[in-house]
Amino acid sequence: MNDERWLLPAGIEEVLPPEAAEIETLRRRLLDLYQSWGYELVIPPFIDYLESLLTGTGHDLDLQTFKLTDQLSGRLLGVRADMTPQVARIDAHQLRRDVPTRLCYLGTVLHTRTDGFAGSRSPLQIGAEIYGHDGAESDVEMLRLLVATLQTAGIESVSIDLGHVGIYRGLARQAGLERDDEMALFEALQRKAEAEISELIETLGVTAQVGDMLLALAELNGEDALDRAGAALAAADRPVHRALERLRRVAEETERWLPGLPVHFDLAELRGYTYKTGVVFAAFVPGWGLEIGRGGRYDDIGRVFGRARPAVGFSTDLKGLIALAADGDEVTLDVNGILAPWDADPALQNEIALLRAGGRRVIQRLPGGEDDAAALGCSEILDKVEGVWRLRALPGGGR
Repeated sequence: MNDERWLLPAGIEEVLPPEAAEIETLRRRLLDLYQSWGYELVIPPFIDYLESLLTGTGHDLDLQTFKLTDQLSGRLLGVRADMTPQVARIDAHQLRRDVPTRLCYLGTVLHTRTDGFAGSRSPLQIGAEIYGHDGAESDVEMLRLLVATLQTAGIESVSIDLGHVGIYRGLARQAGLERDDEMALFEALQRKAEAEISELIETLGVTAQVGDMLLALAELNGEDALDRAGAALAAADRPVHRALERLRRVAEETERWLPGLPVHFDLAELRGYTYKTGVVFAAFVPGWGLEIGRGGRYDDIGRVFGRARPAVGFSTDLKGLIALAADGDEVTLDVNGILAPWDADPALQNEIALLRAGGRRVIQRLPGGEDDAAALGCSEILDKVEGVWRLRALPGGGR
């Protein structure tokens, strides 16, 4: 029988050098970026009580959450599949500030199924959120920071999909749909299955006027969708028009702050519909069919933690960004290291300390073996010349 203990579960991956170094470098750059914008880092726990993880946004994640029993309390625990519910708890229960609060986070999440552009069940989720502000300005700041995140990762030619869950939600209320019927029609809209949508509208007894507006949502996508929506949804109730007005405001502000950024509207694309409350957005790059970052508004998510506040945020997968930015390029070993002898000479140790403090990588040769400089990624060696430790280039740059 073959020993296959080296195998990993599907969708679970090891990160090897030098890719791990790339991830760590980008992690530092992004956290520094967020700090420069005023975002404070929080680190929620990897496991939590299940009811906390499946609160607010978390109800949409039930099937994605690994569950286990706590041997101490007997209560159900979950391995986080998304960090937003935990961050909302921190804002509502721990911080309890009266001013807008900007928080950021980074950590591994675990999914029962693959759901992401990198095909991983253990994404390294990074994101940012604003609590305590319900204006279009905070929606736009999230879009700006998402674009800055992708640019920092070396990803250019980004386009944004924009929508608003209040448009469909308002039409569903105007049609008087029960929850199950609302969700059945929602699923058909996501597929833009117009024949199925028409059949459902007829079966559910929706009036012709509202039915026409619901059917129109499947066609209201593209750069001019908002212009067409005014006429197509003219007979909608006030909540639908408020949602359209908010979407227009966000689009105008986005153009002002990010001129030239391609923006595509889709009024039937409602990511996170069961918990989002306003604008929703996703980032795409040419030639890649899956979104590489997503976000939106989820007001009052902290209600169950004792304090309801407006909230908007975004997240992406750090490992996925690295893979996408590399675009298949082979990652090579850093060969700029320095090989040093195993010697306790204080002068040598002082020289090594100075080199390391200056950002150089110094490897001391271990006794009992012949360390290959090239295999260790070293292009220089520390030699003692006339009583002084000096750097000397290795032939062929250590190769």
